[in-house]
Amino acid sequence: MTGLLDALGPHAGFILASYGAAGLVLGGLTLAILRDHAVQKRTLEALERRRPGRERR
Repeated sequence: MTGLLDALGPHAGFILASYGAAGLVLGGLTLAILRDHAVQKRTLEALERRRPGRERR
């Protein structure tokens, strides 16, 4: 790990912290999208059950 820090230069802490923060943000957004997808899917299924006269093609 020391070799990596030396290779990144004097700003290694900032660079690694930035990558870590970006990873956390992307992970959080991915989880939010997956959660919203599940909610939208359940909502659509509920709406389709309320309108039995309309058939899917």
